[in-house]
Amino acid sequence: MSEPAGPNGNGPPDPLSVAPSEKLPRRGLRRRRVTDEEREHRRRRLRRRGRRAYIRSVYSLPSLATLGNAICGFGAIYLSATGGNSTEGNDAEFLFTHHFLAAAYLIFAAMLFDAIDGRLARFTRHTTDFGGQLDSLADVVSFGVAPAFMSLQLFHDFIRDAHLSVPMIVTRIVWAIGALYVSCAAIRLARFNVSNEHGEQHHFSFLGLPSPGAAAVIAAFVLMQQDLIQPGDRFGVQLHPAMYDVSAVFVWILPELVLAAGLLMVSEIRYPHLVNRYLRGRRSIGRLLLALTVVLLMVVVHRYTLGLGTLVYAFSGPAAWFMSRVRRRNAAPAK
Repeated sequence: MSEPAGPNGNGPPDPLSVAPSEKLPRRGLRRRRVTDEEREHRRRRLRRRGRRAYIRSVYSLPSLATLGNAICGFGAIYLSATGGNSTEGNDAEFLFTHHFLAAAYLIFAAMLFDAIDGRLARFTRHTTDFGGQLDSLADVVSFGVAPAFMSLQLFHDFIRDAHLSVPMIVTRIVWAIGALYVSCAAIRLARFNVSNEHGEQHHFSFLGLPSPGAAAVIAAFVLMQQDLIQPGDRFGVQLHPAMYDVSAVFVWILPELVLAAGLLMVSEIRYPHLVNRYLRGRRSIGRLLLALTVVLLMVVVHRYTLGLGTLVYAFSGPAAWFMSRVRRRNAAPAK
């Protein structure tokens, strides 16, 4: 169908010559109608871009928490090695004087970062293989190298300050125990990476003592040992000088504890995830009172509460395994 001709018989019709009812829409109306469509499309596009930018910024939080974990482990190693050699001002004098206390607390700070990064990754739904590998590398530093080095340094300083004559074989055995602990921590983390599954439903138990739990045992034991050698009153009660000799016993027990924690990490014993299993959901009044008691003990005597609590958790696994074996052995003849 041919287009109607203009006044001269060719080209489009002149808008002025067309009847008012047949005139084309004005340019302003056409621009407004097109602009509304473009505005809606542009608004949706900007919203998508803003959401993607926000999500990208949130994605970096788990990695930052993991790096905070590694930095705390590095700080614990540094303080363990350079304690008593402070070249800073008075602000750092206390930190370097009580360097083993500061190193142990940094290991616990690394545990907080380790707990945060996993939850941030699951909260942002951005659990990646890169984050898992980075987390394991940080855990090797904070929960493998740092506790072992702190224990070796504490044993070495005790022998030096007490002017004890220890056979060379003893120091070599203590060093070998520290090296074995680091190796067990690396094996434990590599095994966890291979068998790890993302999601909270897969984190209600661990095969072997978790590396943060093993590091907590050593760090809390060091806290108790350091608390015993500090002179002065304890809650208004003057301790007998013989009580300070208990700290020396703790130093000699520490290598055996490091060895046990390392072997428990690579064992086949199941350990529960305390937060996911016992502190989530609706619980009984008894567990609520138990949690409140633990919190109050942390306020009053947090070093001994941490020490005894971590020891109970670490050795509850072998105890439960032994009891299960005894029950099965007793139930077998009954059949």
